[in-house]
Amino acid sequence: MRGRRKDLPPLEFLVAFEAAARLGSFTAAAEELNLTQAAVSRQIRLLEQNLGRSLFTRAHRAVRLTPEGRDFQHTVSLALNHIANAARDLRAVEHSPRLTVAADQSVAALWLLPRLEGFQREHADISVRLISSDLEADCLAEDVEVAIVHGDGNWPGYEAALLLDEEVFPVCSPAYLERHGAIARPADLLERVLIDLDDDHWNWINWRVWLTEQTVDLPHGGDRPGGLRRLVFNSYPLIVQAARDGLGVALGWKHLVDEPLAAGALVRPLQQTIRTELGYYLLVRQDREALPHAEAFCDWVRGSGPAAE
Repeated sequence: MRGRRKDLPPLEFLVAFEAAARLGSFTAAAEELNLTQAAVSRQIRLLEQNLGRSLFTRAHRAVRLTPEGRDFQHTVSLALNHIANAARDLRAVEHSPRLTVAADQSVAALWLLPRLEGFQREHADISVRLISSDLEADCLAEDVEVAIVHGDGNWPGYEAALLLDEEVFPVCSPAYLERHGAIARPADLLERVLIDLDDDHWNWINWRVWLTEQTVDLPHGGDRPGGLRRLVFNSYPLIVQAARDGLGVALGWKHLVDEPLAAGALVRPLQQTIRTELGYYLLVRQDREALPHAEAFCDWVRGSGPAAE
């Protein structure tokens, strides 16, 4: 930073130069900046000394940018505009509240994002910053005001309200069934490519858990590493897309796959399902006073949940 400070001319010199270059006049720049013409002329002369280049050619009652000055104007004008816009945005925060919401990648991409336009329409004055992460620590970070997190509802220090209950069932594309035939019973899934999630969350249901719950005896080793024919991703939205593309059979979470099911992009090849005591919860900190924009989002998101649908 010390080296950068040495390279940067004083800001007031740059402001005077930008005004004079834009207006084509030291006098007009002085009027805009509420300075004397002599002050503007002096600042530009000191800037030229700092740079070791002439930026203007001076004639009687007229100034004109040199080629070097014209090149410099492009950069200086752009940089000052960026700084001014950034400062304007920061000042506007006091008048336009910004809400920080966090959710894991699954619910953020597949449930919240398709509905977020509705919140913007109802609360155009609130800016939303959405954090999408499968790390619970990111979702419960200090600057997060509202979080949507998967679990059992027990988060010390938080008020938790169930938003989406958990039900899990197989899904695939209609084209996949056309190519590979119908799936009549859960055991038939052992002969299909199963799209699975590579995830550190112990309480997320994977294919081994789902099949075991359906009393299916799982294969052991042989020519299949791990026993099952699997296609593994570390992102649930990618799993849903892979199922839509006909790459195999995925586990579908109710609410997260409702849209592609309704559109016919995905189908349920079996009616067997698993319901758990877990789900997605809406979390707010207990040790903070609820701000109006956070309360507005919580009211809206509860109204967009299953009860409203």
